[in-house]
Amino acid sequence: MSKLTDNRKWKTAAAAVDMAAETVSGVLRGAARVLVTVVLVLITTILLTMCIFAYYVKTCLSTDLNISLSDYTLSLSSTIYTTAYNEQGDIVPGQELAVLESSKNRIWVDYDHIPKNMEHAAVAIEDKRFYEHKGVDWYRTAGAFVNMFLGMKNDFGGSTITQQLLKNTTQNDDVTVQRKLLEIFQAMELEKNYTKEEIIEWYLNVVYFGEGAYGIQMAADTYFGKDVSELTLAECASIVAITNNPSRYDPFISSEGNARRRHDILYQMYDQGYIDYEEYQRAVAEEPRFVRGENDSYEAPIYSYYIEVVIDDVLRDLVEKKGLAETAAEQLLYHGGYRIYTCLDPAIQSIVDGVYQDTASLPSPYRATDKTFQSAIVIMDPYTGDVKALSGGTGTKTDRFGWNRATDAHRPAGSSIKPLAVYGPAFDLGLITQSTLVNDSASITLNGTSWYPRNYGGGYSGVVTIRTALINSLNTVAAQIMDKLTPAVSYEYLTERMGFQLSKADEDYAPLALGQFTNGVTVREMAQAFTSLVNDGVMNTARTYYLVTDSAGNIILDNRLPQSSTVFKANTARQITNILQGAVNGGTAWEANLGAMPAAGKTGTTSDEYDRWFCGYTPYYVAAVWTGYDMPSYMYFNGNPATQIWKRIMSAVHADLAPKAFAEPTYWGGPTNIFGDLTEKPEEEDDYTDPTVPELPGEDYTVEVPLYPSDPFDLPAPLPPL
Repeated sequence: MSKLTDNRKWKTAAAAVDMAAETVSGVLRGAARVLVTVVLVLITTILLTMCIFAYYVKTCLSTDLNISLSDYTLSLSSTIYTTAYNEQGDIVPGQELAVLESSKNRIWVDYDHIPKNMEHAAVAIEDKRFYEHKGVDWYRTAGAFVNMFLGMKNDFGGSTITQQLLKNTTQNDDVTVQRKLLEIFQAMELEKNYTKEEIIEWYLNVVYFGEGAYGIQMAADTYFGKDVSELTLAECASIVAITNNPSRYDPFISSEGNARRRHDILYQMYDQGYIDYEEYQRAVAEEPRFVRGENDSYEAPIYSYYIEVVIDDVLRDLVEKKGLAETAAEQLLYHGGYRIYTCLDPAIQSIVDGVYQDTASLPSPYRATDKTFQSAIVIMDPYTGDVKALSGGTGTKTDRFGWNRATDAHRPAGSSIKPLAVYGPAFDLGLITQSTLVNDSASITLNGTSWYPRNYGGGYSGVVTIRTALINSLNTVAAQIMDKLTPAVSYEYLTERMGFQLSKADEDYAPLALGQFTNGVTVREMAQAFTSLVNDGVMNTARTYYLVTDSAGNIILDNRLPQSSTVFKANTARQITNILQGAVNGGTAWEANLGAMPAAGKTGTTSDEYDRWFCGYTPYYVAAVWTGYDMPSYMYFNGNPATQIWKRIMSAVHADLAPKAFAEPTYWGGPTNIFGDLTEKPEEEDDYTDPTVPELPGEDYTVEVPLYPSDPFDLPAPLPPL
């Protein structure tokens, strides 16, 4: 019995061992399968990630460099010309307008003339593995990414001198992972094409050293009043110290901060073997003597308003189209030997200058003021967008890149915006025609707002046609049209179709109907938008130059093709033009009449008579004129000074041009009754006489209007008391 029991126990134990072995084996097999699965998933994930990353780099990150270091080392002056054409129709230089000189007076220092102490100071503190890496210091980059992900910071850091050079010459300086990846790949690409000597030469010549000094030569002159070749070791370290944070380490701002940073640099130079201990000790003991050099006394030439706008436009396009940083674009523009071919018409510009620089002949107020009367004008070819002439102020220009009132000043447009923001869109959408009737009355309630304007002096005309309302610039009618049109539609026309840079707060009745915008508009914007009215609804973007080439004739910027966009239907533009001709022939714009030469346009005056505008055009040219004071103040003028200046200039511009008619509307339309059935005048306005609207589509419109129509924004100021 005992043996049988033992035998059974042994068998049971053996079975248990076998079962345990099978279990362990199964577990191991399962673990192996899991491990293999995990490894395969991990490998697949890595490969997939690599493929996705490679695809992203290939499709989303353009590592092509739009920079050539050889371009920036040139010291050739760039020249601005009028545009001429040879027999083959190619653009060639016309009249020379200006030879460019930078206000920064940047002086390029070749690598052979850069002090070794300057180079080694920059390398020691900014990028100690500069001579070994291929554009990217992977140790610092890895640390920067770890810091970013673990520290939840978006300050990447880890940039090499090569990467800093890219940030100083391109606009890729936003703090994003994409920007950092792009910078890494472009840095490696840059190092393939250029030597370390070329990269350090360029870096030290473009980096900013504070106090308006770009490059080591200007820094040496600014802080020590000497040539860069004369700098001591301590002075080199002091200059390099500034690059990390000019506002913190500028010795004229904080000599203590500069000293601390200078000592750090000297220690790094000693620690990395660039200087010996004795050199280190002498440099630390030295107290650099900072003096302001001749950089402050440099006087750059003063250019005309037109030339400065050309320079601004070319710089903007170099930044936007070539992806350059502004400082790099300036280096190329001023020292790259460029040729800039402008749209300027010297004859028209001469007429403008003759009027604007002769302050004694400009309109003058009837009440004395200590403020200087100012004005700006932009004249354009509406069919190409060419800016033929402009002026940004009255009198002799005495400053360099000062306040240009044609492009920099943003002022409310007043009633001059009505054809663009109110009547044009309403015609375009079929809401109104010239013969649509509307009640010019104080007792109207709008649907979308409790706001409602008044006409000047409280005068109202009763039921009038849309044509008469625009000729007389009736504010009540503009408000009623806006109510039917809606501010959203008007805002879309101005911002999306015409490119006005308006505040979102301007998407409302009062700003859009009466032109009282939050930030205002520029004279250039108004002239540009009005090209759509004479050009069958097509607006041409204002341009000041056609072409920019390098000294060898290679095209850098090509602006020859007009940039056009459709704003209105052709018939809309013709209808508005037809009405605005009436304004010039006997309405609010009567002072702009050019006699035999057809003209159309719209006056505008802002609240408290702070701004006076006239935006007018002929079949040949568009011109927008603003008048006022730099510090807004009431304008005591008889008539509209903007209209008077416009007529004086445009009369001379058109003196030798044959009269040419505007295109007639192809469809006139009948009353739309959008404002209700107004075939009968209101009973309370017995003295009202309805202006006559012609019955035949081709008949010329002549509307009898008072010499001084009732419009708070378009009346001449009252005569002075006796």
